[in-house]
Amino acid sequence: MSKIVNLKATARGRGGKGASRAVRREGRVPAVVYGDKKEPQLVSLAYNEIQPHVQSGRFLSTLIDLEIEGATVRAIPRDVQFEPVRDFITHVDFLRLGKNARIAVDVPVHFKNQETCPGIKKGGVLNIVSHEIGLYCPADFIPDDIVIDLANLEIGKSIHIGDVQLPANVTPVSRDRDLTIATITAPGGVQEGETAAAEGAVPAEVPATAQKAPAATPAAAAGGKDAKAAPAAAGKEAAAKGGEKKK
Repeated sequence: MSKIVNLKATARGRGGKGASRAVRREGRVPAVVYGDKKEPQLVSLAYNEIQPHVQSGRFLSTLIDLEIEGATVRAIPRDVQFEPVRDFITHVDFLRLGKNARIAVDVPVHFKNQETCPGIKKGGVLNIVSHEIGLYCPADFIPDDIVIDLANLEIGKSIHIGDVQLPANVTPVSRDRDLTIATITAPGGVQEGETAAAEGAVPAEVPATAQKAPAATPAAAAGGKDAKAAPAAAGKEAAAKGGEKKK
């Protein structure tokens, strides 16, 4: 289960851009806590305390216990806004979690037994379609990750969300049980079976017409003395025509 992070928050009385800018000048991050059929509450948190959790990459699936003026509120981050140029945290939205609440979170996917995967050992490549899975979980139980075993995956085979063994009381957000999480693809995009077919292929026979030599000239086809005499006869004929023109 994901660990619970404790953060101290201070209530703030005013909202709006001007009030938020004043909070940021004090080195704090303006935030709001809403949900559980209660009024939204404006708070602020110390920038240096919340920044490491935001940078962890799992902030939006982390349970937070906010200590606000002596009271503890269980919440989960739902949105983080950044200043576009400096990537500075400018605002955080927290969803207040009631008792027995269920929430939708994105849980990271990890893979094991890649070194023994038969498809990878044959040259296949692990193509990860989804690095995270959307899951409905009890608010007090969010899996750290979902581990998928590749021990029996061959080239051309895929793992769908319906194949994944999920913890108790955890269900996929997607209703499509055929939603692909990962697949083992053949190297270079070659489909399964194509490589073997290509290796066993026999070059096609050259058509008989393409094997014939170029047709010989009539003189050459005659062969022997006639072939040698043809150029001489052609020369005499040309000389005779030249003499007629001079007359």
